[in-house]
Amino acid sequence: MSLAQTAKGDMPYQVRSLYRSLLRQGGQFAAYNFREYARRRTRDAFREYQGETGERRVQELMQKGLKELQILKRQTVISQFYQLDKLVVEGGKQGKQTGDKGDIVRQKDQGWD
Repeated sequence: MSLAQTAKGDMPYQVRSLYRSLLRQGGQFAAYNFREYARRRTRDAFREYQGETGERRVQELMQKGLKELQILKRQTVISQFYQLDKLVVEGGKQGKQTGDKGDIVRQKDQGWD
């Protein structure tokens, strides 16, 4: 078996690995909307190109995906600096949100109590 055949046979594993890495990294965003956008964009891009069979085209898409992964890593680090309260969608009933029996009531933020 030649080196070219080994690399070609290893390509599906590399593609799956990149997919998992992109999804995992997208889940590191502090903001819910950015997390969901990153996941949706990753899934849509992989679905769009799942029928690609040309070895050269797959290599180009892999390079593009690796660049996107590096960008995603930088952006998730930056997003960690700006953490906000969790949204209700995320089950974020904490911080300044209080209430009885699971209700959410926003407290006033006026500073003078």
